[in-house]
Amino acid sequence: MSDESTGTVRLEECIHRLNAGDSLARGELLNMTCDRLLRLTHRIKESYPGVGRWEQTEDICQNASLKLYEALHDVELNDARHYFRLAAKKIRETLLDLARHYSGPMGAGANHATMPARSPNESFAASPLDAGEMTNNPRKIAEWTEMHRVIESLPEESKEMFDLLWYHELSQEEAAKLIGLSVRQVKRRWREAKIQLAEKMGNDAPGL
Repeated sequence: MSDESTGTVRLEECIHRLNAGDSLARGELLNMTCDRLLRLTHRIKESYPGVGRWEQTEDICQNASLKLYEALHDVELNDARHYFRLAAKKIRETLLDLARHYSGPMGAGANHATMPARSPNESFAASPLDAGEMTNNPRKIAEWTEMHRVIESLPEESKEMFDLLWYHELSQEEAAKLIGLSVRQVKRRWREAKIQLAEKMGNDAPGL
């Protein structure tokens, strides 16, 4: 059995315990997937340069994980597929909230004095996950923010393709196995999802 398959089986077992009323399973579920959630947060954060300038990936992930932890108290998960989608949704919501906080003329980002450039002799210990996220191009921020909002409005089949293939970076083969479809069907759904996104955004969707 592959590592991916083994991980999914363990995830399903934890979900079963959670649904059976084991309160400890909520924390175990987040601990089991913390690395995946951190990578997912970083991936989505890259498309929010206006947020990346002010917030660390680890802090955003912690806030999103808290939202996910609270949601798990009210939502009965069906399977790993359902959990992956819920995680993507909560991280997306967290970043949209931060984007609203930092953007616009009254946003925190617009009213913050920019520090002068460091001299070559000054040390700077940056997180490797956050390198290159200092862009604050208003057009780019608007495009990416709108894209995430539009994804949230897509039909469930199409939104699921973005959740699994783009946000979680599953391969088409992994997604097909998780959903219970053929790879050909996943390819078709992914193609249709990208077309729907482009149409809703007037062909202005950032490159995928």
